[in-house]
Amino acid sequence: MITVDEFPGRAITIDGKDFLYFGGTAYLGLQTDSEFQSLFIDNIKKYGTSYSASRKSNIRISIFDKAESYLSNMVGSESCITMSSGYLAGQLVCDYFDNEDYKLYYAPNTHSALFRGQQEVYESWQQLETDILNDQEKKQILFLDSIDFNGSNYPDYKALQKLPLENIILVIDDSHGIGITGENGGGSFSNLQSLKPKELLVTCSLGKGFGVQAGAIFGRRSIIESLKETQFFGGSSPAIPAALATLIDAQSIYSEKRDLLLRNTALFLKNLANPFFFSASAGHPTFSFKNEQMATFLEENGILVTNFHYPTEDDELMSRIVLNSSHQKADILKLCKILNNSLIYNI
Repeated sequence: MITVDEFPGRAITIDGKDFLYFGGTAYLGLQTDSEFQSLFIDNIKKYGTSYSASRKSNIRISIFDKAESYLSNMVGSESCITMSSGYLAGQLVCDYFDNEDYKLYYAPNTHSALFRGQQEVYESWQQLETDILNDQEKKQILFLDSIDFNGSNYPDYKALQKLPLENIILVIDDSHGIGITGENGGGSFSNLQSLKPKELLVTCSLGKGFGVQAGAIFGRRSIIESLKETQFFGGSSPAIPAALATLIDAQSIYSEKRDLLLRNTALFLKNLANPFFFSASAGHPTFSFKNEQMATFLEENGILVTNFHYPTEDDELMSRIVLNSSHQKADILKLCKILNNSLIYNI
């Protein structure tokens, strides 16, 4: 474990040694971007540093409705609800469907935000498909992540297309997609909606693609309104108003940063000798690997990547190279050179 005293940007200095940083989930590099920070600071001055009240309070602030309308229009959903985090957004949906009327299925690599306790997460899509087809007694709900870091879901969702989606409620965590994938960063909602599931709910963090601490849920207006009437929603602290206002104000910054990220990803793939060494989703800036020596080798050569057990110490080692918009051309070319000199990644 490495501890630093400030947010890690494209580079980190540790004990006097400089490293390039290709990890984390700040895909657009916004957290250290001065223009984005200025917008955020201006909105903090207007809306305060937090919102210490329920969304059900008799005094309500308009930015919540404005941000939710903006987000639903961007994504292509009828409606939207925001929460203080993507995890809490997932837990609200999980809580809503936690009753005997539903049979819950969890696709391989589903994030823990979408379940509680020791839920059975399938190891293979083949077994999941068999069980869904053989069990039609209850209303079926399928939970999965849009970006599973193995390239199995986004962008084609081939496994979903084998299922009777007209009978299935889909709940998708799009935390690693929204803001950087889809038209104008709208993520996967429209793509998934075209598959015509019985019902579609998409949950997400807004911290990864949009650089603000908040979460959101997208879906039909009637079910979003039902979620708003729950104790879970009424008793939860909401997203910070300044964060939601910044999300609206930073549209041009987001567009510019997405373009940079696309160029950085294309540059990496163009100069990589063996792209098939990594697991990746088309168009996504993350590249996962299983070779435990790779992270050590990169660190010895001045490169730090994501490399830790997640979400608990008992889970598998999560190792991946993550590109973001703040990386410079020289950073990416240096990374590729180091990788290409490692005997095509045999280490």
